[in-house]
Amino acid sequence: MRESIVDLSVDKFKDECGVFGVYGRDEVDVASLTYYGLYALQHRGEESAGIAVLNDKKIDIHKGMGLVSDVFNEKSLKSLKGKAAIGHVRYSTTGDSCASNVQPLFTKGKLGNMAIAHNGNLVNSEVIRELLEDSGFIFQSSVDSEVILGIMARYANKGLEKAIVSAMEMIKGSFAVVILAEDKLIGLRDHNGIRPLCIGKLNNSYILTSESCALDSVGAEFIRDVEPGEIVIIDENGIKTLNYSEKTNTATCAFEYIYFARPDSTIDGINVYKSRVKAGEILFKESPVDADIVIGVPDSGLPAAVGFSKASGIPYETGFVKNKYVGRSFIAPSKYLREKAVSIKLNPLKPLIEGKRVVIIDDSIVRGTTSKKLVQQLKKAGAREIHFRISSPVVKYPCYFGIDTPYRSELIGATKTIDEIKDILEVDSIAYLSVEGLLESFGDKNHGFCLGCFNGEYPVAAPNKSNDM
Repeated sequence: MRESIVDLSVDKFKDECGVFGVYGRDEVDVASLTYYGLYALQHRGEESAGIAVLNDKKIDIHKGMGLVSDVFNEKSLKSLKGKAAIGHVRYSTTGDSCASNVQPLFTKGKLGNMAIAHNGNLVNSEVIRELLEDSGFIFQSSVDSEVILGIMARYANKGLEKAIVSAMEMIKGSFAVVILAEDKLIGLRDHNGIRPLCIGKLNNSYILTSESCALDSVGAEFIRDVEPGEIVIIDENGIKTLNYSEKTNTATCAFEYIYFARPDSTIDGINVYKSRVKAGEILFKESPVDADIVIGVPDSGLPAAVGFSKASGIPYETGFVKNKYVGRSFIAPSKYLREKAVSIKLNPLKPLIEGKRVVIIDDSIVRGTTSKKLVQQLKKAGAREIHFRISSPVVKYPCYFGIDTPYRSELIGATKTIDEIKDILEVDSIAYLSVEGLLESFGDKNHGFCLGCFNGEYPVAAPNKSNDM
């Protein structure tokens, strides 16, 4: 009997979504290409997956709940034939996790058949949804993506391009969007560039995707990032770009580099792995400690641990063995196993830990629950001292831009002092990377970042923002 689902990432922000699109300008299996691209983006969303294919102005869609490998098989991929395709992997941030909200979403109207896939979160979606419903638009889902389609339908008499621009001018928030329409593949990025989107090329075919690692996975060449406030239109003639927002204030989500993105991705010219290693180096300079070994919390804490070790001269060791067959959540059949969930996923290497002064590096702490369990494991393994170091600043505020975050009252950094967190985790010392250190780790002084979860300052006004959130 299925008693409960244990979430193994309760101490982390939830991933948002990943998008992938391809326009085939030569003989290419766009569905299979999109499938492999989504595989590379699986870390961005594990609840559902879908692919839409454009075939002579007709759009076929296959989608469902679960991982990419659960949703697709050889038969379903062979049934998707066409010139262009878009794909989506989802973790729900707006709208319930249910079949009706699985993307890509499809619509048919004056602009013809259209499909859309969206990563991000619109802060004014409820207001626009009410306006569209008052004008007669009937929604089939509760996700933001359909709001974008609704606006485009409202301005369809202006033509496709002007309808897109009108939609982009109305919506506020974060979005990286791919659309199939009128024999075109279209990409949109919000005017702050909060969510990533880049362009690649495979022979004569073009690709749009959330992360460059997906380009590598299909053998495509990275061309460039989509600029904040840019509309990219790809068809048989090549690439055309429009800028719907002249004044842009770049504010890429800092957590893309801290946790969300794969370490082999490069976003807006900044390599994710190198930035994480650099963060670990700066973390030691800001908060040095004497210890025998440095260990990282798999997986996103490992590069920072390497950097901390490099800067300190303290040996880096593999402190935890990870069970690669356990996903981010799994079904636990009993209360006993639910309590042991972290041990099932991560197990300390006792011979390396016993009698040692240990520095444990993690990329972030949200609630503190998992962190405490990891500390308990290290103590049970015989650690003599435990020094916790976090390679990001203290998380004090929720995120409104496509990350599922708890209320502020649930954030340990918002309700407790550093000394109180130290006592709760029962460690010998704890220290976080400063905001200045985080920005230094990115290495680009001219680039802007969204740091709202650290300082409460958001690039776009948050809805109903209050200290109670």
